[in-house]
Amino acid sequence: MMTRTLLALGLSTLALTACGSKDAGNSAGSATASVEAPASPVAPVAAPAGGDWTQTVSKTADGGFRMGNPDAPVKLVEYGALSCSHCAVFEKEGLPELKSQFIAPGKVSYEFRNYMLNVLDVPAALLTRCRGAEPYFQLSQQMFENQMMLFDAVKGMTEAEQTQMQAMPPQTQFLAWGKKLGLIDFFRARGIPEAAATKCLTDTAAVDELGKMSARATSEYNLQGTPTFLIANKPVPNVADWAALKPVLAKAVGA
Repeated sequence: MMTRTLLALGLSTLALTACGSKDAGNSAGSATASVEAPASPVAPVAAPAGGDWTQTVSKTADGGFRMGNPDAPVKLVEYGALSCSHCAVFEKEGLPELKSQFIAPGKVSYEFRNYMLNVLDVPAALLTRCRGAEPYFQLSQQMFENQMMLFDAVKGMTEAEQTQMQAMPPQTQFLAWGKKLGLIDFFRARGIPEAAATKCLTDTAAVDELGKMSARATSEYNLQGTPTFLIANKPVPNVADWAALKPVLAKAVGA
């Protein structure tokens, strides 16, 4: 089941183009109604222990990781890939303002669901998810900031080498990729010992979870590119960057 799910997503082919076109990232939502403004502006909600909601992170039943007030009236979901250049741009340009203006006051929660664009995403996702919720967003940010490491590591690989790697069973394939991509050392420097990284990279249940989460995005939301954003569990049409998403969120909270 796990192997079939991943192959159905096209992970048997290594793609270095990373993600769909910037304009096509949310083409899945072209027929979706626009976000409606609330009857009255959404009021801030105090976070626990006098902090702010960006410090509250938990894993969701859908397999993603959510930052913010779990009862926030506006729930934003991003399907993104760690190998996606547009996702990396959103992380850099959009997430700081999203956190300060919308998540910290408890008006919006933000959930990131890993999407497997290509085989590079699997070991990268396994390791950012390896230690659970608390360090997840920090590790993802570091992976986005060092994204070119993934591509540089495979530039010298022949097609035959790639095919050989991808012919390995999941129990060993993603550990091999983790070593080839330099991810073992990268995450060791960020608090994940090699033994823990090895365990996570050979966790077939975790691989299966990633495959199912991506398959759901494709089948349920007709995802055709990343990033794809959902609000109230509906794809937001024609939005693939912060400049386009910000006014949609502002309208959703009545700002």
